[in-house]
Amino acid sequence: MQTVQQFTSLSHLSCSQCGQFYSAFEMQTYAPCCNQPLVAVYELPDDFSKASLRGRVTSMWRYREVLPVFEPDNIVSLGEGMTPILTPKHLRAQYELPNLFIKDESGNPTGSFKARGLSMAVSKAKEAGAHTCIVPTAGNAGGAMAAYCAAAGIKAIVVMPSHTPQVFKDECLLYGAELVLVDGLISDCAKKVAQIKQSIECFDISTLKEPWRLEGKKTMGYEIAEQFDWALPDVILYPTGGGTGLIGMWKAFNEMEEMGWIDTRRPRMIAVQAATCQPIVHTWNGVQPNAKNYIGRPSIANGLAVPNPFAENMILRVLRESGGRPIAVQDVDMITAVKEIAKAEGLIIAPEGAALWKALLELLDQQVIQRDEKILMLNTGSGYKYLQNIM
Repeated sequence: MQTVQQFTSLSHLSCSQCGQFYSAFEMQTYAPCCNQPLVAVYELPDDFSKASLRGRVTSMWRYREVLPVFEPDNIVSLGEGMTPILTPKHLRAQYELPNLFIKDESGNPTGSFKARGLSMAVSKAKEAGAHTCIVPTAGNAGGAMAAYCAAAGIKAIVVMPSHTPQVFKDECLLYGAELVLVDGLISDCAKKVAQIKQSIECFDISTLKEPWRLEGKKTMGYEIAEQFDWALPDVILYPTGGGTGLIGMWKAFNEMEEMGWIDTRRPRMIAVQAATCQPIVHTWNGVQPNAKNYIGRPSIANGLAVPNPFAENMILRVLRESGGRPIAVQDVDMITAVKEIAKAEGLIIAPEGAALWKALLELLDQQVIQRDEKILMLNTGSGYKYLQNIM
């Protein structure tokens, strides 16, 4: 027990809707009380300070006190996190954006920010003694889970849309995962996962249907604060499919404020979606009461093709609390943005990240964002995996 207390301050899990307590020491999925995601709650230690980070490992595990793994031996890490914040000097000059920054997640293992959440979820699966993990994925999450399961010695089952670019399928197979292809979107893959689980005992790592991927993704928030010397940006643009990173960063900001690491000021959070699959935009604009029956179409930005996000309520809450909003971008504009950023800055970013550039330009024209504000875009992955669809 002493090791547990030294390594993590995890206290319990709570329902994201009503706050009901659930044990953090048992295998949990989501909160049955409200059919909503569970979130990890910590008894934040007094001796965990900004100064204590000096000299620590340069990965997301530097924030171990506010991460949920009890025993260090259960950590499955490939070096994820502590990705750079870049200064795009040519875009800054051309568009008169003196305080524009890009946090580039493409250097994570398997080439995307999904490494953060899957490192955490697979670590917790190992800690729970799971022998098989399963995930429905639009692409990057499947590759990440396959990689971390390989590192952990756990069987991986990846359920992926059949139209996903071949490189995403190949990497899962190279890591030794069982790959199941489904005609449809990630929502159809989720239905297939439910069928498979009826006959095979699996640790289901579906987005926010377990509480641990969120804890990995929230480390982006801790890093952003640390990298900006504890002064958060005015605006953060984030590509939003399932919304784990958006929710995770907001959770991190709240935890840091509670510890006295940052003040009460918060960025306006902008959730960027694909025009072909924009359930959050439609709910926000009153087109529908919620996204449960929303029907989306595929996008070149695979990660944005999430028609029925399980954490919709949490996403909308972050947007409201931050004074932000959602916005949708056409696929053709994502491709144009990928090419513009590559030529201007030498970065081949994912279409999901490129969508943010088009969204930013629109919001500048609408004067929702001001040119002199401190603006951060999150590029969630490498564009190399998408080249067959972009060129």
